[in-house]
Amino acid sequence: MLSEKELKFLQDWELKRVKESSFVSKLTRGLPMAFMFGLPMLFSIAFVYFFSPEWYTKISQRAAGSSGMILISVFLFILFFSYFRMHFKWEMNEQLYEELKSRQKKAKAAND
Repeated sequence: MLSEKELKFLQDWELKRVKESSFVSKLTRGLPMAFMFGLPMLFSIAFVYFFSPEWYTKISQRAAGSSGMILISVFLFILFFSYFRMHFKWEMNEQLYEELKSRQKKAKAAND
């Protein structure tokens, strides 16, 4: 027999699973957390670049050329992290859903 929490999860996930399985849904729902990881990188680079430019040019050996590549790479990181974080979360919920469904079927078969 399933607990009330597990039954509530089954009902909730049956309504959400198709809607949340799309690429765009995973990408948009993961963006806030991805920005929380990506923006500090951009802020730290911008802080060093604008407030200590002589240190930045000593370390990087090129001041202007690498900033565009850094922005592109952080943006790609944000997209990658947002999609795969939500895809992992969706897979975990789907696995739990399948396990609970099989337990529910076994319990029904045992009761009949």
